[in-house]
Amino acid sequence: MPMKRTLLGTAIAATVLLSGVATAQAAPVKNIILVHGAWVDGSGWKPVYEILRKDGYQVTLVQEPLTSFDADVAATQRVIDLQQGPVILVAHSYGGSVITQAGNDSKVAGLVYIAAHEPDAGENEAANGKAYPTALSRAQAIEKTPDGFTYLDPARFPALFAADMPLAQASFEAHSQILTSAKVFAAPITDPAWRHKPSWALVAGSDNIISPDLERMYAKRANSHVVEVPGASHSVYETHPKDVAALIEQAARGV
Repeated sequence: MPMKRTLLGTAIAATVLLSGVATAQAAPVKNIILVHGAWVDGSGWKPVYEILRKDGYQVTLVQEPLTSFDADVAATQRVIDLQQGPVILVAHSYGGSVITQAGNDSKVAGLVYIAAHEPDAGENEAANGKAYPTALSRAQAIEKTPDGFTYLDPARFPALFAADMPLAQASFEAHSQILTSAKVFAAPITDPAWRHKPSWALVAGSDNIISPDLERMYAKRANSHVVEVPGASHSVYETHPKDVAALIEQAARGV
């Protein structure tokens, strides 16, 4: 009889332990890092930030200097280092290249690409973009300063970057651009994190900055969990924040 009670106790303890492990594995990652793209800053993430915060996530934004690819990766790494526990790394546009490199950090549990680049080793987004022409490339709307920093022609910014955004807001963003070093677009990836970690991707169906077909190719190649928002512009993270936040939360639960 004592032996039976001991075996029963052991079985119950094992069941409780396994149940605890399953619960821990099911718990979503709570730390979310949002990385912006070229020509804009982190403020555009505010609608997504507010949804995630309301849903109980710890959300931090990276403000990249946009002066060099290495500097932008370093800025992202500093924010990763500040987190307690695992992280979901989220990026828009050029920020996708940044998290593809920075996402190799051991704290990063998953990657989310929002209308973003996902280059492979040896690739850069400028070369990839040339293979998939867009309204931006045809319009030749990228201007450059004498010292090599780029920006979008403010008059054409709303139609190209934010066609589904209220004009007044798009115009403000056009005139508050963060000038971005041209060199960042040609920086090659050395070790793409999406080859080692799970990823999610959102395709903006009417993106004029990055071709939706390129976004689809990236997602397919990376075996990303992919959703598409028909009619969405490149500013999908601002104009469809519920869709973007839902995908981020799916990633937080899925890892």
